[in-house]
Amino acid sequence: MKYKKVLSTAMAVTLAGSLLAACSNDKNNNTASPSASATNSPAESQASQENKTPQEFRFTLASEPPSLDPALMTDAQSSIVASGLYDGLTRLNPEGVPEPAIAKEWTMSDDGKTYTFKLRDDAKWSNGDPVTANDFEYSWKRALNPETASEYAYMLFYLENGEKYNSGEGSADEVGVKAIDATTLEVKLNSATPYFNSLIAHYTYWPVHEASVDGKPEWAADAKTIVSNGPFLLKEWAHGDKLVLTKNPDYYNAANVNFDTVTISLVEDETTVYNLFETGKIDWIGAQAGVVPLDVTPKVLSEGKGEVKEIASTYYYLFNTKQKPFDNVKVRKALSMAIDRQAIIDNVTKANQTPAYGLIPPSIGGLDGTNFRVLYPDSDYFSENVEEAKKLLAEGLAEGGLDKFPETTLLYNTSEGHKAIAEAIIDMWRKNLGVEVKLSNQEWGTFLETRDAGQFGIARAGWGADFNHAINFSYDLIHPKSLNNDGKYDNQAVGKALDDAIVATDEKARLDLIAQAEKTAIADDMAILPLYYYTTVTMKKDGFEDVVSDYAGHLDWAFGKKTN
Repeated sequence: MKYKKVLSTAMAVTLAGSLLAACSNDKNNNTASPSASATNSPAESQASQENKTPQEFRFTLASEPPSLDPALMTDAQSSIVASGLYDGLTRLNPEGVPEPAIAKEWTMSDDGKTYTFKLRDDAKWSNGDPVTANDFEYSWKRALNPETASEYAYMLFYLENGEKYNSGEGSADEVGVKAIDATTLEVKLNSATPYFNSLIAHYTYWPVHEASVDGKPEWAADAKTIVSNGPFLLKEWAHGDKLVLTKNPDYYNAANVNFDTVTISLVEDETTVYNLFETGKIDWIGAQAGVVPLDVTPKVLSEGKGEVKEIASTYYYLFNTKQKPFDNVKVRKALSMAIDRQAIIDNVTKANQTPAYGLIPPSIGGLDGTNFRVLYPDSDYFSENVEEAKKLLAEGLAEGGLDKFPETTLLYNTSEGHKAIAEAIIDMWRKNLGVEVKLSNQEWGTFLETRDAGQFGIARAGWGADFNHAINFSYDLIHPKSLNNDGKYDNQAVGKALDDAIVATDEKARLDLIAQAEKTAIADDMAILPLYYYTTVTMKKDGFEDVVSDYAGHLDWAFGKKTN
């Protein structure tokens, strides 16, 4: 998922461990239970809700969510809001493990290619209509419909004929999802996918209400027209100012939703956010929901007022590989090798990040309890070497018919943190390579549009895990067909390796192919410029529980509570 800020949280669960364990029960009827907070008896839960003091939770986002339409969302800002408005078949807990949501149970065929989901019969839309299997069939096919132009449509290519329909070569009727009846959904996959239970928790798989959506392109832009099915309702959306969510009394698990009101203020300036926290006007900072300013981070951590966590996320710069001089691999390598990553961490970000030389962060799972980065280290992809960088830059410019480095702008979304990092890197390029690069910043929504349109030379980027598997960082960012490959990197051998990884029947073979693709993209091609693997610094007011930064570094708040 595209990242807005410089932060996020750690993951203790590996795919080969918890996620595969969660999948292993599917063949004989999934028996996973919701989180402990959802296990109280109805009588106990009702009693706990009566006569309690109304609870409010307050945090900030740096800008408007670009979209609250599950088929069109691409970023953390939108998903943090939408996680309170929608429920999919499953929901990931803060550790990244899938748990039942709208699907109360499911079975899987012996070959792992057909899932049958049994839906709850007490789930409702905010207008009172029941949530049905037809809603999921409609929504998945809508996301795949090429006219929808969903950037995340490829997440549904796991479905039989999903890619064929999205490419305009097939029909919606051929896609492998079908409502058998109101509460039974049958899903056919191209190949066995052991992490499918996690995939379906992603927002592209969330349902939308057909009658409220069909033919109404602006349905998700106003609180009055959004029809949702999650634990909260969007009561107010004052564009440019705030969003207010209120508890959904008809939510099937409403007894375990504790916040009556959630107020999300739109505040871009990080010092202002910090002051709001210090003066008691917000309850949380961090994990894509506000940022602890870099200049106070060491003090906050040394005084024990904040917490720093490693997360499954990567901070990097994009090259526009279709634009000179960044179409030359030697130029890309030179710019990457001329950066001292540890100096940036020590002197600018100051939150114990880890230098990145690849795409896939250390906390992403691998095999048999060993994380991917341990199995496939990025230490031999390239090294920081100023003399070699100078040589490569000269050769690359000459190969491109250039006698000097052309005028170039580094684009970033407005943030004092991103600005400080960019200034440090530009200074390194000036001192080490003798090149000048200008800076330009844009508001988040405009920045995404500019970057998606390829209107940049170098651009800031970040990616947080959508689910705990290395394919989410590789296919999404370096596959030639991925719409999140904003640098338009195109190596068909990398694409084939990732295509083969998706259909691999053996997990070791799958990971080998992913590692092969990543190494080619970085060690050989420098498709992107990796900088560091994220941490997130969070601050939380006393008395709030179950409000956390999740494994990918997003604020998980929907089932939080205040105890005093």
